[in-house]
Amino acid sequence: MRPIGGPASQNWMTMPDHGIEIRGSSKIIQQQLRQLLPEPEVAPAAALGLLCGSAVAVVVWKWLGERQIQQKMEEAQRTREEGVKKMAEAVRQFREQVPIAQTDTILSLPLLELAGRLQEGSLSPKTVLYTYIEKALEVTQQTNCVRHFIPECEEQLQEIQGQKEKGLLYGIPVSIKDHIGHKGQLSTCGLVQYLGTPEQEDSVLVKVLKRQGAIPFAKTNVPQSLFNYDCSNTIFGQTLNPLNHQKTPGGSSGGEGALIAGGGSILGIGSDVGGSIRLPSSFCGLCGLKPTAKRLSLSGVNGPVSGILSVPSALGPMARDVDSLALCMKALLCDEMFRLDPTVPPIPFNEEVYSSSAPLRVGYYDTDGFFLLPPCMRRAVRETREALQAAGHTLVPFSPLRIQYVMNELFLKTFFADGGRAWLDEFTGNIVDPSLKPQVTCYKIPRLVKKLLALILKPLFPRLADYLNALCGMRSVNELWNQQHQIEAYRSQFITQWRELQLDVVLCPVLGPAFTVGFPGKLLPAVSSTMLYNVLNFPAGVVPVSVVTEADEEELKHYQGCYDDSWDRTLKQAVAGAVGLPVAVQCVALPWQEELCLRFMKEVETLSRRMGAA
Repeated sequence: MRPIGGPASQNWMTMPDHGIEIRGSSKIIQQQLRQLLPEPEVAPAAALGLLCGSAVAVVVWKWLGERQIQQKMEEAQRTREEGVKKMAEAVRQFREQVPIAQTDTILSLPLLELAGRLQEGSLSPKTVLYTYIEKALEVTQQTNCVRHFIPECEEQLQEIQGQKEKGLLYGIPVSIKDHIGHKGQLSTCGLVQYLGTPEQEDSVLVKVLKRQGAIPFAKTNVPQSLFNYDCSNTIFGQTLNPLNHQKTPGGSSGGEGALIAGGGSILGIGSDVGGSIRLPSSFCGLCGLKPTAKRLSLSGVNGPVSGILSVPSALGPMARDVDSLALCMKALLCDEMFRLDPTVPPIPFNEEVYSSSAPLRVGYYDTDGFFLLPPCMRRAVRETREALQAAGHTLVPFSPLRIQYVMNELFLKTFFADGGRAWLDEFTGNIVDPSLKPQVTCYKIPRLVKKLLALILKPLFPRLADYLNALCGMRSVNELWNQQHQIEAYRSQFITQWRELQLDVVLCPVLGPAFTVGFPGKLLPAVSSTMLYNVLNFPAGVVPVSVVTEADEEELKHYQGCYDDSWDRTLKQAVAGAVGLPVAVQCVALPWQEELCLRFMKEVETLSRRMGAA
């Protein structure tokens, strides 16, 4: 090693500085270029003009984008209006041949009796179809519940009249929710980007309905993106509750709820991922069943965000009575369903379980400890419990565990695992509906800000703090896997608790009565009563048992909820003014026991009708 200051060091000190030479050459080149090219001079006025021009260009670009969206929406609205006019003309022509005298009779028949008359031939499918289309035209004019009529229903009418064998739903007109695929029809989810792309084939469920002789005749309205339990979107507008036009029919199967409750459909198919069948059924006074996911095929059903498996969506029937739900499930759970979709377990409908009259061991609760429901909904559970006990059933107190944890850590974190980015992306190129603005605004808050707000609000508003934390989503695949494991662990714990009490079924409350229009977007966490059974993937159904009384309304004035916070106060405002509106209860069974759930619902329905007649 050479010492510092030796020859090598001296050589280094005397080497020419090539960096200085390069810098010098660079300056010479720059001087030559300045001589060849005149130096631009940007006056302040020109800079200002350029800036203003850019701003104008941005505004114009935005205006053109919004104008394009508006044109798409107007075209969809025109297409709908043309469809309504065509259906009205078809009904008019039919009425020239058939007197109107049968209308009230047909509309008043329960589904089982109507199906029987169609089977025996005392009523024709054509008469029944046009009677219901005529009524649906009237109902949608009042409530805006039908998104589009299905013109192909006339082809299906001709098709079934040529069939050798009559299916279980022969000649029954059926309405279906917007996003259930039907060939030639749109599945919009209330979003502009899905306009203009009709379905290329029927969903499996629609194929099976048709095979059983049913006639899908209308697609019904939904909230924008489906993730709301109001029923409004910027394309087709707000759907109203036929029982009170100040109230929402619920969502996201709100169009179904309004059409059936208004008498314009006798049987509808909805979907449910947080209460979307059960809430409209509660708000509109209907019976609705959310089966175990995959008991009915989801093939051909669309949604804005796909691939969420740990809290799955389910298709299910909505109708005016429980027997109608049972007939629909019996018709759908057939070899054709199992053949078309091999992922559906081949479990036919068990008539023996549904028809049983054996006493049941029933768990019950009237609050989940997270969102205390209004007095009328808790009264409904109490009165139903007493009626069941008097009828010889055994009633056992049951307390669901850690609902706040389930709502935030298991339910919301599943849907907002990415912090809500996938859901918010669906609004690109869309005008946000006013009913969704409170949700969208909250979801758009940056993650760090949500975390800080949660920290600040925790002592004062713990529910909101936990909600904001849940909306932050997850940061790693490992965290996602762990969350899915927690869902499985909670299901196991819940089933263990159920079996320790030797329960057959559970009676519990459902959110209601119907909210005033615009309130659901402010109270997403209020769906805890229904959300629980989506996380658990248990079959759950809703049965109307009473109506809101003046005494209920008076008691509501003293309602404080579980926390007496702004959410509780908002819930109080949302349900006020509901005297005379339906009050329902929720009936639950273990997975794959839809027949037992329906049997329990039928028992509750029978007892409530007796109480009403007394």
